[in-house]
Amino acid sequence: MQIKLTSVFVDDQDKALKFYTEALGFVKKHEFTAGKYKWLTVVSPDEPEGVQLVLEPNNNPAAKTFQQEIFRQGIPATNFFVGDVQMEYARLKQHGVTFTKEPTKTTGSTIAVLDDTCGNLIQITHLDW
Repeated sequence: MQIKLTSVFVDDQDKALKFYTEALGFVKKHEFTAGKYKWLTVVSPDEPEGVQLVLEPNNNPAAKTFQQEIFRQGIPATNFFVGDVQMEYARLKQHGVTFTKEPTKTTGSTIAVLDDTCGNLIQITHLDW
């Protein structure tokens, strides 16, 4: 068994694509029409054949409620690993990214949390072990 796709719900697919590619540095993998929405995925430029992140429209009321509630509770929708949280934090701040948690040492890792502008909190993590 392999993980090939994972999703985050977004409130606007075009805005999400712009943020995830221009601010975070991911690369668009697929974009094609699927009814009134799109099948839209991005990948890490370091692993173009790796796991794809689906930028999933939150048009389902259950999805929208879930997304809004975990955001309200301060729970990240997903977690991306980075080589250096402080360096990534500084780079993303230069791209105008808003953080809800600055780089913080935790047991075994350093983390920071950002707002993806599409309804999600995203945690970036570097494992210190």
